[in-house]
Amino acid sequence: MKVKAYVLIAAVLSLTISAVTKDAGKVEGFSPGDLAPEITSLGKKNGFHFQNHSGTYTLLSFWAAYDAGSRANNVRLSNEVSKFSSDKIVMYSVSLDEKKSVFTETVKMDKLEGTAQLHEEQGKKSALYAKYKLKRGLRSFLIDDKGVIVATDVTPETLGGLLKGI
Repeated sequence: MKVKAYVLIAAVLSLTISAVTKDAGKVEGFSPGDLAPEITSLGKKNGFHFQNHSGTYTLLSFWAAYDAGSRANNVRLSNEVSKFSSDKIVMYSVSLDEKKSVFTETVKMDKLEGTAQLHEEQGKKSALYAKYKLKRGLRSFLIDDKGVIVATDVTPETLGGLLKGI
């Protein structure tokens, strides 16, 4: 009888440990498979917590007016995301222009009013810039509802393929 009890306890402990350690290997980072660093600023009261478990993916796009490639990609991504339902994907665009006026005018010129355009006024000096290792270039990240980065450097051409299997 004691042996059965010990075996049962060992089995329960083993299952508990395996369930707990399943996600324990995930670390915060900026590569596919990593947990996306949380964003606790940018004027949102509660920040961005990518772990929503709602089935909705998040596209996070970093851009700046001084970086023509990132700016153009941001506009194209925004247009592509608008083709999908909001319960499938949401997009947050973060401008790293230090001057608010540059950010505001660029959003107007690019016809992005009404979309989730956010401004990080500290630009390259911000903690966000460091967290996402943007010194390697302004990038975009597709993040699943568990907060895991699925893809980096997403383009409008690759976004459709990434979301097709979802």
